[in-house]
Amino acid sequence: METAFNVIQIIVSVALIAVITLQVKGGGLGGIFGQADTVYRTKRGLERRMFQLTVVLVVLFIVISIVSILVS
Repeated sequence: METAFNVIQIIVSVALIAVITLQVKGGGLGGIFGQADTVYRTKRGLERRMFQLTVVLVVLFIVISIVSILVS
């Protein structure tokens, strides 16, 4: 059972790393050319789904970690 939690935790952590890496960064190179980086904008479409998936994966990772500690 402990091995199953470890495997699941590794899979979730790799998915979390991938989702965080794929997310859109801040201003990028726009700051070099004078683009304001303090402009408020809402997340839409795929960007919003990626953010929600990140939150779900973080919560899942924490829950699996706690359960793994309690089981061992």
